[in-house]
Amino acid sequence: MSTEPEPGLVPEHMRTRYKDDQPPVMVTVDGQDFRIRERAEEPGTYDFDWLNGPHDYGFGISGGSAMSLPEMKEAIRTFLAMIDPATGYIED
Repeated sequence: MSTEPEPGLVPEHMRTRYKDDQPPVMVTVDGQDFRIRERAEEPGTYDFDWLNGPHDYGFGISGGSAMSLPEMKEAIRTFLAMIDPATGYIED
């Protein structure tokens, strides 16, 4: 499983391809709110949408296996550690 967040927005064509029988996971980590959804056609691939970030931003993780809530929270912390507080984007 790849545990490194892949930054960027979820492509528009992927935004509606989520499992209908599973509601998104809503989680707050270090004061930041995220919606996590698993892609229907790619089991084990998750999109993390940063809901209260300064920009429409998020990341995806694919690994082929289900993620536990602690793994999801760790992925969010890894992502947030890469964010430049001045710009709200991943540091160069």
